[in-house]
Amino acid sequence: MAETVNGKNDDSLNNKQYMKELRRLQAELCKLQDWVKYKGVRAIVVFEGRDAAGKGGTIRAMTERVSPRVFRVVALPAPSDREKTQMFMQRYIDRFPAGGEIVIFDRSWYNRAGVEHVMGFCTKDQHRTFLEQCPQLEKYIVDAGIILIKYWLEVGPDEQERRFKARIADPLRQWKLSPMDVESFGRWYDYSMARDAMLKATDSRHAPWFVVRSDNKKKARLNCISHFLSTIPYGKVPREKVKLPPRDNRKRYDDQAPLKKAHFIPEIY
Repeated sequence: MAETVNGKNDDSLNNKQYMKELRRLQAELCKLQDWVKYKGVRAIVVFEGRDAAGKGGTIRAMTERVSPRVFRVVALPAPSDREKTQMFMQRYIDRFPAGGEIVIFDRSWYNRAGVEHVMGFCTKDQHRTFLEQCPQLEKYIVDAGIILIKYWLEVGPDEQERRFKARIADPLRQWKLSPMDVESFGRWYDYSMARDAMLKATDSRHAPWFVVRSDNKKKARLNCISHFLSTIPYGKVPREKVKLPPRDNRKRYDDQAPLKKAHFIPEIY
């Protein structure tokens, strides 16, 4: 009998099942994209979670079949010296969506509630002020007509350790493991307490947190995309049938001849 986790069957999806369902959901994302452009919808999706929780993979699954001009992914680096002197939210607000855009934050202003707080990059007063003011700011965002969706990806300690060790062993994934990630590994319970304080203070009616269990990456991606599609009502966009026009051959010539002296790359494959 399959092992159960939190009362749910832990049978893994096989790759064929996963890809079939992912393609179905991605087709719906394309329909949503058309609707967002057609109606001028503005939306923000926040992805937060521990290191190796699966944020990047979920975002890639969500965006690989849609236009980056509609689904904009924002993953900001550490603030510059200039940005450190700005109002804390300023550099995030600068990336907010215009009409017909969905902005996905791969980590967001909630850095202040997580890594900055745990690693001592902000003061206790700054952390407390953020937790107090964040729900008010998010109310302004929602009242301005922007849809705000917040996901917390919850990975367990054993699975996080397995993923970290896999990154250490795989040269194709070693770039994912930063010194900050290594430091965070030893501070599991510090991050747990920071998560608890963040969820308690900022899980509001106008901007609730949605928790995604992510020990199983495939299920997490499918569950998250499915839920995301349910948060924005969308319909079919009227469009004209596309028909390719005939090519104009009046200026026809051998357009391959000039390429004979060009530097082509070796055709190894």
